[in-house]
Amino acid sequence: MLKTLLSQVKEYKKASLMTPLFMVVEVICETLIPLLMASIVDKGVGVEGGNMKHIAIMGGLMLLLAAAGLAAGVGGGVYAAKASTGFARNIRKTMYENIQKFSFANIDKFSTAGLVTRLTTDITNVQNAYQMILRMCIRAPFSMIFAMGAAFFLSPRIATIYLIAVLALGCVLAIIIKFAMKYFTQLFRKYDDLNATVQENTSSIRVVKAYVREDYEENRMKKASENIYRLAVRAENMVVLNSPIMQFTIYSCILLISWIGGRMIVSDTLTTGALMSLLTYCMNILMSLMMISMVFVMISMSIASAERITEVINEEPQIVNPKEPIMQVQEGSIEFRNVSFAYQKDSKEAVLKDINLAIQPGETIGILGGTGSAKSSLVNLISRLYDSTNGEVIVGGRDVKEYDLDTLRNEVAVVLQKNVLFSGTILENLRWGKEDATLEECKHACRLACADEFILAMPQGYETYIEQGGTNVSGGQKQRLCIARALLKNPKILILDDSTSAVDTATDAKIRKSFTEEIPGTTKLIIAQRVSSVEHADRIIVMDEGKIAGVGTHDELLSGNEIYREVYESQNSGNADFDQTGGEA
Repeated sequence: MLKTLLSQVKEYKKASLMTPLFMVVEVICETLIPLLMASIVDKGVGVEGGNMKHIAIMGGLMLLLAAAGLAAGVGGGVYAAKASTGFARNIRKTMYENIQKFSFANIDKFSTAGLVTRLTTDITNVQNAYQMILRMCIRAPFSMIFAMGAAFFLSPRIATIYLIAVLALGCVLAIIIKFAMKYFTQLFRKYDDLNATVQENTSSIRVVKAYVREDYEENRMKKASENIYRLAVRAENMVVLNSPIMQFTIYSCILLISWIGGRMIVSDTLTTGALMSLLTYCMNILMSLMMISMVFVMISMSIASAERITEVINEEPQIVNPKEPIMQVQEGSIEFRNVSFAYQKDSKEAVLKDINLAIQPGETIGILGGTGSAKSSLVNLISRLYDSTNGEVIVGGRDVKEYDLDTLRNEVAVVLQKNVLFSGTILENLRWGKEDATLEECKHACRLACADEFILAMPQGYETYIEQGGTNVSGGQKQRLCIARALLKNPKILILDDSTSAVDTATDAKIRKSFTEEIPGTTKLIIAQRVSSVEHADRIIVMDEGKIAGVGTHDELLSGNEIYREVYESQNSGNADFDQTGGEA
């Protein structure tokens, strides 16, 4: 973990080294000032008539040391801020870049809310801890060591009081930190639950309002907040014990030093100036110890965050490019050879079982099956969103694992089951399919997807702004925009994963007709729940419990496949759908 995080310091090594250097200079200045003050009291003010020359010299040196200490403190603060913020920036960048390389299997391992927490709260904790380590972890120990050394130089007898106090206080603080760390570790896990609640509620606010579930969501939020509150209070209750214990120790030491030091002054074994310096060092030593305890608390809080961050950085993408990838997909043929697939490697039962299938370039293939029949899992293997557990998936005559990932995915356009639009204009969303697409190319793709009519009806047309998630367009409009975006890639293989479920049957038919006429050379795989969406396909694959239960044309399956016939009859037993004559979903 430590090696992984320190590798992110990168260009901020200089700032990370300069910070402790400035801290040491500041500590040296602070340690010398009480010695000069003792000299002023004993050799300047304490002599008969006073020695103004000595007072002036020592006072001037004190001013110089104070100025040097101030400059060192400012320099240390500036470099610490630069190092810690740069360190956090590098971690965030590395995490985000690694997340972009994740396969679907990697993404399944981490929740969205968990990744958001790691990229925000956890990185902030580590950033604060790093800054405190650079400053306090150097300043406090050096200050305590130097002050202890100066105290033993002035009076070993009195300095022993400091040593005993430090050892006793250190033991007590170690116990406090041990218990506090347990609560902080639990606390950050609860932040994931809170973020998940917030994310789910805000993204689904329309559903919440439609079902009048505001009270339920408020209770969920209250419960998540109370869990964090309860753990935070427990942790802070342990941490706040630092203050009273520290205050008790400081005042006890001052009383003992004053009593013993006063008796030593009377017996001429200690000077007044030395006693003043010893009292100053007492405060320095004990305050340094308090700083160290605060650092340990912060480190305790950040260890859980650091572990969660390291998990993401060290997560190896399960799907990577081969050493010498093929950079061109020749054509759109697809073949499954003895393919089996499970989402977890140690799963006892596969999702897909012994799939053998050959699809010719330009064919239109319908895929039909009940919920959970692994239709989406089948097509996800084609563009390597997942890798097969056993067997081979062949595209364009070559195993998909031999292709460059970008090349393969640019030639296999997938309109996923869950349609996603991003905040921005319609044109900006369409150009996700082809970054340099002209306006005319975008319009042509929208005509094929039957999206041009509703776009032109909008006041700003293709410059209409789409809210995050596409909340200001209907489900059918969103699906058609996603289809148009995929068509802009001009792919060799087009996969529609239940992507016309929210459009009426008339529009569905128009889209299928456009595909047949405009992109005859593109291999088209259409997953659908409606028989009407796939009955005109060249062939239809019937999926059942992860296996191919039948392959053929509509007529062949209707006469020879019981599952297909049951689905067809159940969907056509009543009157025709209202939207067969048109209508917007």
